[in-house]
This record gives sequence, C-alpha cells and structure tokens, in this order.
Amino acid sequence: MSSTRIEVLNLYKYMLKEAKKIPAYNFRNYALRRIKDSFRENKNIDDPDLISSCIAEARKNLDILRRQVVIASMYSTEKLVIEHIQPKES
Repeated sequence: MSSTRIEVLNLYKYMLKEAKKIPAYNFRNYALRRIKDSFRENKNIDDPDLISSCIAEARKNLDILRRQVVIASMYSTEKLVIEHIQPKES
C-alpha cells in the first residue's frame, strides 16, 4: 500500500472514531454520514495535487471535529428515546 493510501485510511478511521464520541445522537449520526459520504465521493481522485488538498482539508475537519467533541461533552443532555437500549428478553 502506498503511504498516501495509508494516510487517507488513517484519517478516515480517526474521523469516524472522533465522530462516535459526540454525545448528541443527531449530531453524531450526521457527522458519521457526512464523513462516509465525503470519503466515498472522493475515492476515485487520481490527481496528486488534489489528493494533497483533500488530505489537508480532512486534517482541518478532524481538528474541528475534535474541538466539537470537547465542547459537546461540556453540555450534557438527556438521551433521546431512540438511544435507549431495550434489554433483550430471554
């Protein structure tokens, strides 16, 4: 695997990991969906300059995501009804 591919996959993994830390259900799902859609949309790019700019933008977005996780964790909210896990009946 090329180093660029590894870097892109690592960015993808880190972004998904950070997005899963967002406490608000709707924001968390939105972030996960946007990350997946964005990476799928750009998977066929071949131009090295465009790839570099996309990687730089992804790094900026990862920093924004990390800050958002910290800010969101300062303000706790109740879980939504959809988030409550029902116990499995045996």
